[in-house]
Amino acid sequence: MRARGQRILATLILPVVIGLGAVPARGQQAMVKPPDSAMEELKAKYRRPATVPFPKENGFTRDRELLGRTLFFDPRLSSSNFISCATCHNPAFSWGDGLPKGIGHGMKEVGRRTPTILNLAWIEPLFWDGRAPDLEAQALGPIQAPGEMNQSLEATIAKLKDVEGYRRLFEIAYPGEGITEKTLAKAIATFERTVVSGIAPFDEWVAGKEDAISASAKRGFMLFNTKAQCSACHSGWSFTDGSFHDIGLASPDLGRGKLIPNVQRMQHAFKTPTLRNVDHRGPYMHDGSVATLEAVVEYYNSKFVSRPSLSHEIKRLGLTPTDISDIVAFMKTLTSADAPVPVPVVPR
Repeated sequence: MRARGQRILATLILPVVIGLGAVPARGQQAMVKPPDSAMEELKAKYRRPATVPFPKENGFTRDRELLGRTLFFDPRLSSSNFISCATCHNPAFSWGDGLPKGIGHGMKEVGRRTPTILNLAWIEPLFWDGRAPDLEAQALGPIQAPGEMNQSLEATIAKLKDVEGYRRLFEIAYPGEGITEKTLAKAIATFERTVVSGIAPFDEWVAGKEDAISASAKRGFMLFNTKAQCSACHSGWSFTDGSFHDIGLASPDLGRGKLIPNVQRMQHAFKTPTLRNVDHRGPYMHDGSVATLEAVVEYYNSKFVSRPSLSHEIKRLGLTPTDISDIVAFMKTLTSADAPVPVPVVPR
């Protein structure tokens, strides 16, 4: 994981020490348990970080987080005064919207599913196609997009300057910098960096609480890292390599390939999503075309489309129905019971 610039202690994400066990189901062949040294190395790959990375030029303060959170929930950032960032990135849906594809300006469907904003502080570049290099750049994209919030930055800044409460909040958060496109982006990005998934049953299990997850989930963890090859892309504590892959989905959308047309492997390639809290985020894939986690694993097992741009990591796996059930049981242990998100009172 890349951590750049200033770091602050994040109480929600504490380092954990991992323990394990893989118990075969009745009638199922037992998986070979790796040597303790190899298992310890595997455990280390999923250890939660102790801090959240913030860039030096936009370090964390509570005032900046409050300003960013207020802007995130304010529909006046859209031309209709109806759509806020939280309209699509709803904490009740694990910071997505629960729809196959997002709904934007004029209640029209956009081209892709809304991605979660969980754990984005570690996962740059951003968007499904990686067109934003960092959260500051990402924050301004949906505001200006005609199909999303459909408002120029000039109009947005004018609206904010007209509100005394915002003039005060910006001055406290960014003294002397004023209400500008830059401070707008920095404030929203600061809030988004604090959106971090909490301690999940998986984390409790790897910390030594053996009964925190089921025997099926423990088998799923082993499959995830071996036969199923999920960890080739869903790696690290947030279960994503932050990279882009063509997973063989039958879709005309070129993804990152539209930005990098001369690189074959980037055609139909999309960003690997985090698996944290994934069972609260269906439907799945960039186009919302797969309804359940079981169907997602079955897709990777055998249903992908073979083509020249297909990622080297995608291949037929030979998973059994029990294997698929165990992998899904494991993924469900990655969901944390997070505290309700306080919705701010926006200035009038």
